[in-house]
Amino acid sequence: MGVKRAWRWALGAVLLGVGCGHQTKHVAAPTDEPYRVGREDVLDVSVWRDPDLSRTVPVRPDGFISLPMVGEVKAEGKTPKELEGEIRDALRPFVQQPKVTVIVREVNAPRVFVTGEVAHPGAYPMRGRVNVLQAIALAGGFSDFADQGSIMVIRRDGKGIPVNYADLVTDDDEDRTSVWLMPGDTVVVP
Repeated sequence: MGVKRAWRWALGAVLLGVGCGHQTKHVAAPTDEPYRVGREDVLDVSVWRDPDLSRTVPVRPDGFISLPMVGEVKAEGKTPKELEGEIRDALRPFVQQPKVTVIVREVNAPRVFVTGEVAHPGAYPMRGRVNVLQAIALAGGFSDFADQGSIMVIRRDGKGIPVNYADLVTDDDEDRTSVWLMPGDTVVVP
């Protein structure tokens, strides 16, 4: 038994699983797009040579941040560079040639949700790339009554991706075994 196969078998044993026989689709990892600010992230907004306008601010649940002189700014969904430009433009009437930097201090927004027959259903933060196996492990593994052959990943747009746990831990085809999750995905274990 190869090292890769032994590792997969061990992971399967930890997650308590052997599934049934239908095939799991391969779902590629998300593309490397620039990070977009989300709710509950924490941002460092720095205005060069103006400490009174510089702040560390949380992104509120409504997606906005509050800054001196600028007021309310929609941060959710923007890249840090886009947000820098918007804040810079808003400061121009008050500050001569403002130089603004936005740094994401804490990434708290990207989450995946795991529900159904797992030990600890809930929302889990995404720290980098997360696949279905990792999400199930974060949720404490399967409960005794989990149907491991009928897992469903539901995307934010409502599309469903069927997943068979046995395919994830026993298939030697590396390209088919990882179903990568995206922020907002829900893993349903019936």
